[in-house]
Formats: sequence, C-alpha cells, structure tokens
Amino acid sequence: MATSSPPIVFTPARRLAARRRMLALQRRPGAPRYLIEDMIEDVQERLGFLRVAPERALVIGDWTLGLAAALAADVLEPAAGHDEERPLPAARFDFIASLGTLDTVNDLPGALVHLRNTLEPGGLMIASFLGAGSLPQLRAAMLAADGERPAPRLHPMVDVRAGGQLLQRAGFADPVVDSRSLSASFRSLDGLVADLRAQGLSSVLARGGPPLDRAALERARAAFAAAGEDGRTVERFEILTLSGWRR
Repeated sequence: MATSSPPIVFTPARRLAARRRMLALQRRPGAPRYLIEDMIEDVQERLGFLRVAPERALVIGDWTLGLAAALAADVLEPAAGHDEERPLPAARFDFIASLGTLDTVNDLPGALVHLRNTLEPGGLMIASFLGAGSLPQLRAAMLAADGERPAPRLHPMVDVRAGGQLLQRAGFADPVVDSRSLSASFRSLDGLVADLRAQGLSSVLARGGPPLDRAALERARAAFAAAGEDGRTVERFEILTLSGWRR
C-alpha cells in the first residue's frame, strides 16, 4: 500500500540558517532567551512532579545547555545538522526532551515516532514548542500590512486537540497535552521581530510571502503600535507541551 509524503511546508535550509543565526545573535550581551528558559523550567518541574530521575537522557534543541547540564544529558541541535525527520541515534534513553523545534518539521507525526522509538520501554518524552494562538499581534500587523491580498508569513501551529491526536498516532502511552501562555511587551514591531530572530523563531516557510515594501512595513508598524498602550504592545506566546511514555 503506497503512502503519501507529508506536504513541504518548511524549507530545511532556511530552518538551519535561522537556527545558526540565532546562535550567533545569542552571543550578544542581553540576548533574549525567555522562551527556552521557560521551557527548561517547565520540564524540570514536570520531572520533579512525576518523580522521574533520568539515568540516560537526551535533550534536543536546548542551545543554552541548561537542561542538558542539569540532567547530564546527551545533546542534539538542529543547527549542528540534526535532522528530526530521520531516525535518532541507536542508543536508547529513559527520557527525551525536545525544546522549541518540532513546530517547524514537515513530518511531525514521523518525528514523534522517531522519538518514541528511541526511548527505552517505560521511558518518557516531553516536547515543548510554540502552539496555536501564538503571536496574535504580529499576525494582525501582517494582515494590516498586506491589505486585501494577505500573504503567508507565519506558519500554521498545532493546538491542544491536534497535539493529543499526534501523540496517539505516534503510539505514546498515557499522552498528556497542555498549553500555557507567556506574554512579553515591546516598544515596537521591530523589537518583537528582533526578539524572534534571536530566539530562532523567524519564518522558515517554503513558500513565504514577498518582502514587505516600505509602505507595507509602515502599516504593520502602525497596526502593532495601535494595539498597545503607553508605548508598549503585549504579545502572547502559547507554549504547547506534549508528553507520553513508551510501553
């Protein structure tokens, strides 16, 4: 029986370039890292609540190395060439954390299957990434910029319901899916865009929209500013977390 290939939504080359640019920008003083730090803190809290003390852990996407150091874990990073749509190394782990990367893979069900297959029986996976509902102010600003002919600029995102279906499809036992909000305020649209680039969250769409011309960019800036108060606009990030066990 023939199987169809997943649609090509993201370009691996652009994804790799965005991650490498992020690592370069993170060398600057005061570089933002609040999203990855929130994900790391959340994973540690979940492990403590579940009383899970991994003996052999793997962490994917933790470019700060904070969680990896705490768990004495092996580390894989997309910027170093790790392809999450291919099978992982043959070693088996009792815990795997994936942080901030699975929202930009073309074959998310396949990537989750690879994670499950790399777990030992009884092993736990926790994956966190931006989910549906994220960046509403940026989306509104892009719509204002494009006017009557909106272009694809932000990729579609997974919601809680779809996350549960993905875990079940990948064969995880006792799947749990939840979403939490994290907000940050910005003085300008340019400040938000700079933060996104520094955290590896710029667009990696295979067929993105054309660059904004000067007039469109000014419309976007004006719409973003109009959504705020006292010179600052609050943007929301929805962090989706998927967890499940291998039996």
